[in-house]
Amino acid sequence: MTEDEKKQVAVFRFSVISDFINTNGLCQSEKNRLMKDKCARKWQIPFSQKTRISKGTIFRWIRLYKNSNGDLRSLHPKDRSDQKKSRALDEDTCLALINLRLQMPEATVPYLIEQMHVQKRVTPGVMLNNSTVYRFLHQENLMQQSEGKPEDRRKFEAELPNDLWQSDVMHGPRVDVAGRMRKTYLIAIIDDHSRLVVYARFYLSETLASYLDAFENALARRGLPRKLYVDNGAAFRSRHLEYITASLSIALIHARPYKPQGKGKIERWFKTVRTRFLFNYTAVSLDTLNADLNQWINDDYHQKKHTSTGQTPFDRFTSQMHCLRNAPVNLKDYFRQVARRTIGKDRTITLNGRLYEGPVALIGKRVELLYHDTEPEKVEVKYQNNSFGLARPVDIHVNCRVKRDKNNNPQPAGDHHGTYRSGTLFNRRNPHE
Repeated sequence: MTEDEKKQVAVFRFSVISDFINTNGLCQSEKNRLMKDKCARKWQIPFSQKTRISKGTIFRWIRLYKNSNGDLRSLHPKDRSDQKKSRALDEDTCLALINLRLQMPEATVPYLIEQMHVQKRVTPGVMLNNSTVYRFLHQENLMQQSEGKPEDRRKFEAELPNDLWQSDVMHGPRVDVAGRMRKTYLIAIIDDHSRLVVYARFYLSETLASYLDAFENALARRGLPRKLYVDNGAAFRSRHLEYITASLSIALIHARPYKPQGKGKIERWFKTVRTRFLFNYTAVSLDTLNADLNQWINDDYHQKKHTSTGQTPFDRFTSQMHCLRNAPVNLKDYFRQVARRTIGKDRTITLNGRLYEGPVALIGKRVELLYHDTEPEKVEVKYQNNSFGLARPVDIHVNCRVKRDKNNNPQPAGDHHGTYRSGTLFNRRNPHE
């Protein structure tokens, strides 16, 4: 009980006994009648469920007050003599728990309770439950052994722009997609030094494909970071992402499981999104939501001074442009995925529901197809680390007019000198036809 609560109780007790303290000349019969009335009355006792006060309690309060020469503090409720001691556990059970805890410092509370029963160290009639044992071990300072020592956490900030990017995913509002309400996910990447939002967009999923789209757009817009700090989600643990970052000389760093403190800057930005952008916002469609988000980031967030840096994110990021690494011109090639297919006898390959035509020389061979989701017309065929150019989408109407020679080489109608190169039919007399 706090000191203020004790004062409230003392004031209430004084109000009960004040008629006996401050009234002189009361005869015994009047005192008895007054005591009877007080014992029969229902009271609202502070911090108590009781409504009645016994005769002995009132006499005790009067005696305490008089013996202290009218000191109100004498009516303060006394702290329990067994304070900070378990009242649900007897002494033998408490000692057994302490000894068992010292023997198994890493054991969980449920396991300790199980072992107490197995070893028959619980006093008959005593009930052990998780909350009681957990509270008792905390009072005895015996839970810190399993929880570990306090960690040495320190506030940090990258020295330059693009030294370190933090990235994570936030659950967003629902939007209408073809007449259905779909949940959205905000994938965001923030520069640790400047707090500039490198790229942020709402997607309909938090899969690897969605994250790679956000990451590729971030690199194309702001250049290459030296480190990328991410969570431990399935998309962030992808080998494809690991290969992309390593190919671009970007160190991929994963946060420690259940330790979100390291991603404080991106988490703080998500809070800003919720309180400033999404507050009272009603999304109509996914495109509208992303357009409004982009405008808010550029016109509002990037132009306001950050409390930690004293600069706007845009000014802080652009003040040291000389240290930025530009993304390579062939950036999309780094994001290509690899699929393995066997070329059929009719030279066809199926990839993502599309039909392509491969080289004749590779019929029956298992080849690698390198492709980008946004460029389905550019599928490179590789076999034994050699490139055979781009596979051509099959046009069954053109193929019906193509003649085949005795070597099974496809020839355009009226010409027996064609050859397959880079996935395209070329005419030697006019390579542009």
